[in-house]
Amino acid sequence: MIHIGTDNTLTIARQTQFGLYLEDRDGNEVLLPNKYVPNQFEIGQEVTVFVYLDHEQRPVATTLEPHIYINEFALLRVNHTNELGAFLGWGLEKDLFVPFREQARKMEKGKRYLVYLYLDEKTGRLVASSKTNQFLSNDNLKIQLGDEVDLIISHITEAGVNVIVNERYKGLLYKNEIYDDGIKPGDRMIGYVKNIRPDNKLDISLQQPGYEGVAPSSEKVLEELRANRGFLRLNDDSHPEDIKSVLKMSKKTFKKAIGFLYKEKKIEIKPDGIYLID
Repeated sequence: MIHIGTDNTLTIARQTQFGLYLEDRDGNEVLLPNKYVPNQFEIGQEVTVFVYLDHEQRPVATTLEPHIYINEFALLRVNHTNELGAFLGWGLEKDLFVPFREQARKMEKGKRYLVYLYLDEKTGRLVASSKTNQFLSNDNLKIQLGDEVDLIISHITEAGVNVIVNERYKGLLYKNEIYDDGIKPGDRMIGYVKNIRPDNKLDISLQQPGYEGVAPSSEKVLEELRANRGFLRLNDDSHPEDIKSVLKMSKKTFKKAIGFLYKEKKIEIKPDGIYLID
């Protein structure tokens, strides 16, 4: 079966004036237009292509790599809008359609939005939606407390930052857990499951819990020390905002890190700051 919206490894079946016809094991065919045909090929050779729908809603293959695949999220730019909806650039010739009903708020040309790509069963066409919550569910969690997870920044609220966890679940990063002012929707990063509430809501942290989190934060302190000739004007009494500005970590994490480095005899802590021990 040839799958729409994702990569397919197919066999070159025949050549025509329009391009190569590729087929799967069941004999289903799709056209690879001439503009994407490799300079050298053989009938019977396998090729990997992305299959989507052309302007007439017919399956067509391409060797271009899209910015988003089916059942995935990505931050995409609006190329233009009309009375039907918005059209996003996703790395292919034909723009990706977002109908008005699938826009969390009215999209504007030139702006970027976090969207989900799916196959509309009613129309049989690939469609994007910025109403991302409908594609997420915490009903059947398959993660545990302390697990490392992949995060996509969704949107920022007064409570904190809503994140998409492992492209399946909804989670929340509290503002006091965030030490990078440049964080924005669409950013991808690693996080850790800090708490699983009774209603299956997820609290996420960017700091690894327990002892495991000390090593990366300690290494960050060492990197800053080396970059600043072995001295940082920070210590236990430093203001949390000063620590956040320099190291992008909380004061609690900083104290654990320098405590670990002190025990390892890698730093010396003095009233005016911390010093790297050669």
